[in-house]
Amino acid sequence: MKDNTENHIRIQYQSKLYDLPYTLIRSNRKSCSISISPDAQITLRVPMRTTDKEIQHLLIEKRLWIITKYLETLKHQQELPVSDLTDTQRAALEQRYVNAAKEYFPKRAAYYQQYTGGVYHRISIRDQKTRWGSCSARGTLSFNWRLMLAPPAILDYVVVHELCHLTHMNHSAAFWQKVESVYPDYRAARKWLKDHGHELVL
Repeated sequence: MKDNTENHIRIQYQSKLYDLPYTLIRSNRKSCSISISPDAQITLRVPMRTTDKEIQHLLIEKRLWIITKYLETLKHQQELPVSDLTDTQRAALEQRYVNAAKEYFPKRAAYYQQYTGGVYHRISIRDQKTRWGSCSARGTLSFNWRLMLAPPAILDYVVVHELCHLTHMNHSAAFWQKVESVYPDYRAARKWLKDHGHELVL
């Protein structure tokens, strides 16, 4: 099975056969994950030594989740309003949001750090396809500029989430307890992102 290239999985669902392309990425990670971006791109990330047989087993095991999430993403795409912006206008507007994000995220991170603890060394603003934020082992916090299109409370939740990863580099019970202690309504924010994240486009 090829790495970092397009592979295919066939899934029979409601009397229809779907042939879905996906990208396989091997890295030094410790666990497997499957993600579907807002533009319906499927990505499978696995540890370096994962065998083809193990990959096939995972895809079969998760096939119902894959197809339902994939079809849900396509439905969201169809429901999005058609933008009347030209490519030039969209690029200029995106840059304005990126610049605003570069000013705003450091302020919110500095504010919440007094409650979360931990030490970060840099904040990066990115256009991630499948993530709203991330925290590296080296203390770099990355945030998706599209969060500037969300309600401020949702943006704050993502900031708290990533700050808590500075002391809990996982999603353990201790991690979520830390998140809740700083942002009690985190469950509602997570649900909002799940339900409306696909709408954060220009």
